Amino acid sequence: MDKSYTEKQEKLARFAKALGHPARIAVMQFLAKQEQCYFGDIHEELPIAKATVSQHLSELKDAGLIQGTIEVPKVKYCINQENWQLAQELFKEFFGTCICKGKGCCEK
Repeated sequence: MDKSYTEKQEKLARFAKALGHPARIAVMQFLAKQEQCYFGDIHEELPIAKATVSQHLSELKDAGLIQGTIEVPKVKYCINQENWQLAQELFKEFFGTCICKGKGCCEK
């Protein structure tokens, strides 16, 4: 019996993990309001060290939620629109699967 996860479950988990830190949520919210921006712009928005910002950007990029292009000596970032749309669809589907519509399924 095959007990592997579906591709959708794998993708959703990867997106959720990437969004699992407040700094990464802040980065995504900032980028959602921009066409594109540079690393320095993002660093100015967050109350953390540049190295930590880089780590968070790397996690978001590895998950496919953002993309970056090098324009020496700067790096420009923006939301990966295709994966952002996919993440929205997967989260909507996931949160819409609960059949409990009342106050709570466990409440009597």
